[in-house]
Amino acid sequence: MFVPMTVNDFIDRAAMVYGERTAFVDEPDQPATPLEDVTYARMRQLARAQAAHLDSLGIEVGDRVAVVSHNSARLLTSFFGVAGSGRVLVPINFRLAPEEVKFIVEHSGARVLYVDPELTSIINEVRAEHTFVLGEDEHLFGDIDPATAEPRPWEPDESAIATINYTSGTTARPKGVRITHRNIWTNAVTFGLHAGFSDRDVYLHTLPMFHANGWGIPFTTTGVGAQHIVIRKIDGAEILRRVERHGITVMCAAPAVVNAVLDAARDWEGEIPGRGRVRIIVAGAPPPTATIAQVETELGWEFVQIYGLTETSPLLTINRSRSEWDDLDAEERATKLVRAGAPAIGCQTKIDPESGELLVRSNVVMEGYHDLPEETARTLAGGWFHTGDGGSISDDGYVTISDRKKDVIITGGENVSSIEVEDVLFSHPDVTEVAVIGVPDEKWGETIKALVVLSEGAATTEADLIDWCKERVARYKAPTSVEFRDELARTATGKLQKFKLRSPYWEGRERQVN
Repeated sequence: MFVPMTVNDFIDRAAMVYGERTAFVDEPDQPATPLEDVTYARMRQLARAQAAHLDSLGIEVGDRVAVVSHNSARLLTSFFGVAGSGRVLVPINFRLAPEEVKFIVEHSGARVLYVDPELTSIINEVRAEHTFVLGEDEHLFGDIDPATAEPRPWEPDESAIATINYTSGTTARPKGVRITHRNIWTNAVTFGLHAGFSDRDVYLHTLPMFHANGWGIPFTTTGVGAQHIVIRKIDGAEILRRVERHGITVMCAAPAVVNAVLDAARDWEGEIPGRGRVRIIVAGAPPPTATIAQVETELGWEFVQIYGLTETSPLLTINRSRSEWDDLDAEERATKLVRAGAPAIGCQTKIDPESGELLVRSNVVMEGYHDLPEETARTLAGGWFHTGDGGSISDDGYVTISDRKKDVIITGGENVSSIEVEDVLFSHPDVTEVAVIGVPDEKWGETIKALVVLSEGAATTEADLIDWCKERVARYKAPTSVEFRDELARTATGKLQKFKLRSPYWEGRERQVN
């Protein structure tokens, strides 16, 4: 028997088994009116009403629907209202500059654009055939009553594209990653199994929902009937307050968020909330072993490390403390947990013997890049996904990431294409050569450094170039420092030797990622 796997499996089960349970607590401090008292039965009604409204707009199966939003219950519902009705959701990073959002909307061919009320200024530069402001009116449903909404039936197809998630890579323009219903289903179920999700969990959305579909956890949480707690803006002390107020048991985060919570905990009065109860799942770049140990000793939380990419939905490996490590002290256990982890069920890994690159095979690997057939062919060459990361695999299957083969900088959990930043700096009239590299940073894991050669007689300063970038791309993509050089290391054929440019900043470190 073959039954297609789709995102509707998660919301349908939640509505049937946990229909009267509160599905989510929306962010109370937001410019739109929060969605309140929404049970799982009601959440499914809202998703169906959104689908019916898209029907009324003439949005067909396979059409793209883009959302630029902070974390919100409306975005959470759209995973099911859009993708669950056969359309393709395009969740866009709300930190991007308008020009970057415009490229994604146009490249994806989105016919509908939903915009967060805090980001309405982008509508002056970015529009789609149908453009709405989230919460300004109940555009998700139009004048359709969610209680009686009957969207057009969609014939389930697990090979259909559910989302297109744009990610920075080795090209100046972001690439649209085509994720299928099968990808999402496999990732959500596998993630839930390894991370131990159940209906007793309360999940705090410390991870942006746009980022690889919130790592797929919105589907996992929904499918097991756990409760979602939406947090809009990240602050360490506020995370601790939400943990205390809502009984949070699990969250996902980049290393920078871990550091923010640890900093806030040092000023927290009384017992740290969630001690012995919370597990925090971390990815982006492995934090130092000292930080991992502090999560256990100072917070009393369980630290879980994962590794993956937007192209892999994203879970590839997971590193969670095991019974064999119970007798180790926190520091010793941290040396085990700093590794990327063992392959998730159904994931095969190997190291390319020539390049040292980590290659993987799994049902979570994307269908391909949107309208980039040559890039897709290169990335999936030989039936293996080429991660672009160098590393090693131990005899017991644990993966360690040691270097980044692609020119991608991961800062605060966000991917930044060094080529994109170089292009912006090159557009400055005083810049004749530039190389952008990632350098280690205690707070962000890595931060962006620009090595620049100026034209003769130019008086441009470091601050001038940083401001130049901030005016043209998302602020987090701008360099935090600029060094001026007389020349940059190149090969005989004129190619930049970035490994030589990076090496002084990583000297004494075993890994070339942080």
